[in-house]
Amino acid sequence: MSHASHEDFFFKHKSTILYSISLAALLFLLKWLELRLIIFDHLFEIYAGLIAIIFTALGIWLALKLSKPKIETIVIEKEVEVSRPEVFVRNSSLISQLEISKRELEILNLMAQCHSNDEIAAAIFVSLSTVKSHNQNLFSKLDVKRRTQAIEKARQLKIIP
Repeated sequence: MSHASHEDFFFKHKSTILYSISLAALLFLLKWLELRLIIFDHLFEIYAGLIAIIFTALGIWLALKLSKPKIETIVIEKEVEVSRPEVFVRNSSLISQLEISKRELEILNLMAQCHSNDEIAAAIFVSLSTVKSHNQNLFSKLDVKRRTQAIEKARQLKIIP
């Protein structure tokens, strides 16, 4: 096709081509307006969604930041020799000075052997509340707050082996 035939084709179909271009431009304009109207109609939802996404990302970032340990814990295991005398000599004068009864001494020995209050009650044939009362008396006499402290202090004072 020569240059002249292009011009003839354009002039013959000028109205059809202009009509097609106009329809395409109008369709583009309508779709653009439709999109803008959809955005305007749902502007609140769009903003709320964007804010939700921002706060979710911020929450995840903050959780990751806070869950990282700031201090690295290093556990060092050492062998420590504990010298205990082969023959245990009970400090009877201190026992009488602290007014620790034979029953309390028996309970303290069972505590040192890692028995629970229930097991101690069953072993010496008394109620659980009696064992707890004896425990409280021992804690008071040894000036401690917990079983482990009572056992450690009693061993240091040579009340139990």
